[in-house]
Amino acid sequence: MKKLLTLLAFAFCLSSANAQMLGKNQINSRADSLRGTLTPLRTCYDINYYHLDVRIDIDQKSVSGSNEFAFTATQDFTKLQFDLFSNLKVEKVVYKGANLPFTREYNAVFVSFPKTIKKGNKDKFTVFYSGNPVIAKRPPWDGGFIFKKDSAGNPFVSVACQGFGASSWWPNKDHQSDEVDSMKISISIPKDLQETSNGRLLNVVDQPNGYKQYNWLVSNPINNYDVTFYIGKYSHWTDSYDGEAGKLSLDFWALQTDSAKARPHWDADVKPMIKCFEYWFGSYPWYKDGYKLVQAPHLGMEHQSAVAYGNQFKKGYLGRDLSGTGHGLNWDFITIHESGHEWFGNSITAKDIADMWIHEGFTNYSEVLYVECTENKQAANEYVIGLQKIISNDIPVIGPYGVNKEGSGDMYPKGANLIHTIRQLINNDEKFRQILRGLNKTFYHKTVTTAEIENYITKQSGLSLSKVFDQYLRHTNIPVLEYKVNKGELSYRWITDVKGFDMPVRVTLKDGSYTLIKPTNNWKTIKVDSSITAENFKNDPLFYIKTKKG
Repeated sequence: MKKLLTLLAFAFCLSSANAQMLGKNQINSRADSLRGTLTPLRTCYDINYYHLDVRIDIDQKSVSGSNEFAFTATQDFTKLQFDLFSNLKVEKVVYKGANLPFTREYNAVFVSFPKTIKKGNKDKFTVFYSGNPVIAKRPPWDGGFIFKKDSAGNPFVSVACQGFGASSWWPNKDHQSDEVDSMKISISIPKDLQETSNGRLLNVVDQPNGYKQYNWLVSNPINNYDVTFYIGKYSHWTDSYDGEAGKLSLDFWALQTDSAKARPHWDADVKPMIKCFEYWFGSYPWYKDGYKLVQAPHLGMEHQSAVAYGNQFKKGYLGRDLSGTGHGLNWDFITIHESGHEWFGNSITAKDIADMWIHEGFTNYSEVLYVECTENKQAANEYVIGLQKIISNDIPVIGPYGVNKEGSGDMYPKGANLIHTIRQLINNDEKFRQILRGLNKTFYHKTVTTAEIENYITKQSGLSLSKVFDQYLRHTNIPVLEYKVNKGELSYRWITDVKGFDMPVRVTLKDGSYTLIKPTNNWKTIKVDSSITAENFKNDPLFYIKTKKG
């Protein structure tokens, strides 16, 4: 997805499949810091529960309602910050039956309490608001509400806001580091339509003026950008899967106009996908809330327990294979990729979006593992190597911290190829699988940093990987193996930004096979077979590096 079968089209697609990338040349502003920085006004309270209760007016393209914040004080405080885009009006903030004073700066709202809330106390307040949310121009590449029509002319409405901000449509503590423990989502819509959200449906309640309210309970932690709704003329059917943690409910929501083709298309991928991912990653993380696949008026998004699907019921990515190998045309990219995020992105969530490679790199690698599950290891190797051609190496994969900015869109294929390279270094597929499962057990339903992920993989693998992570994630360039072949000897060294880089790599010391060598930034020499020349010397392509003839 990072070139239009040239560089530009692939770039457009890749950064789109899940994340709305912010411009890499943007200057960090005060508004960015208010959104991205964890100040004492945000860390002073830990979110426990939300009740989002809103009405969607499709004709007016507006939203109105409230959100209850239930929290635990982590320190004494009299003032806190929550977030809501400035184009939406805060009607009032209610605490113990009284209205609280508040001020606004950009998209941040500062609330003052009448007396100190003591550390350890549990308390709550409710924000009432209304307005017209931003309407996305190219969802999901940019964020906002989506108002479309299905082929029969019925309303087809949803929202996508990753990167852009959940506070673009509802008030919350809009930082990935603090996930709410559970949540009730109440969405009121015109009564002739259907609505689905995250979690499980509690009930549907008739409302005045031709509306009805759908009430959903999310029993597990959820990050803000995953909270969603889908409105349309839907067909709904159910199934189940006997998984690692018991019987997993499967719910499918397709437009009535598309349900006939949706059923066989989704049936082909969903159960094999869950079987594959549970084998590699461990139990599906949301048995309490179930698995839903929902047709959406945009390409796709990893909305937890309600995965957004808009791939037009085609194999590949809108009928294309991003790897160029043909393997990507055997399955639906959006179903597999967005569902892979249930493990990496939704269960394991980066605290700061600068570390979004944790979401995207591992999920991009879930595609590789799906190819391995449904075809074979050679096919998986070909698929991940094929993704290398869409890596631009433009800026580092990790973005700047504290300002709500992501790094390079390379976080998808470069992240996957980093993981595949580490897999080669481990050189034990069962050990590698246990590391992936261990990540999901150790960081189950948690927010994490890159350092935590690095340290876990390093410890469990028993390898020295800090310089490997540094080079691939914190620098633009990938390692370059410089070499010379002269009179039966190979001279070689790493050219890297990271000093002391010493990653082993497999190369041809004789024709037809690869041998592991251990380069450093200093020249080394080793004997090679007479068949090896400077022209036919090569590295094992399963290691994502470049070579340079010296």
